[in-house]
Amino acid sequence: MKKTLFSLTIFAAFLIGFSACNPNAILHKPNQLLMINTMETPSAASGVFNIPVKTIDGVSTNLEAYKGKKIIILNVASECGYTPQYAKWQAFYEANKDKAVVLGFPANNFGGQEPGTNADVKTFCTKNYGVTFPMFEKVSVKGTDKSALYQWLTDPKQNGWNSQEPSWNFCKYLVNEKGELTEFFASAVEPSSDQFMKAFNK
Repeated sequence: MKKTLFSLTIFAAFLIGFSACNPNAILHKPNQLLMINTMETPSAASGVFNIPVKTIDGVSTNLEAYKGKKIIILNVASECGYTPQYAKWQAFYEANKDKAVVLGFPANNFGGQEPGTNADVKTFCTKNYGVTFPMFEKVSVKGTDKSALYQWLTDPKQNGWNSQEPSWNFCKYLVNEKGELTEFFASAVEPSSDQFMKAFNK
């Protein structure tokens, strides 16, 4: 019995010494696998807050400031049949600014209906519709030059589920307080529509 116990002790010491000298030893693999499995990976939600954007005045920023609020992202245009929605989204913003924010991203992708400069857009939407919700520089919302934000909004690998690009001006994406994309709405959907309000009040 003592001989057997002595042999087992020697064998155990050998294994410990071998594994200490050999980082690829089998005894280390469970620890290595545990390390890999417990590493944190970025979530689809955390990604949206870190995407770089520029305000309509050219200031570099991101969406971190809007964490904790619902975010409605619009691709806007000044010469579109849907342009009067500016007034409706401004009224919605004023009524809900404690829990939501509307973000306008001018884009010239559809019918060339946003041809002006950032300064032109700012003057137009302020003068004609009294827009005070945050406006950002002109971007592309589809195609090979799609902005980083719209890449996130339309790539399931980044946002978790959606591949729908804007089909025209004034499409809407709804992002919840945690930064998760929850809904896409076509141009005709307005803030007073049952479809939008049902999703917004979830």
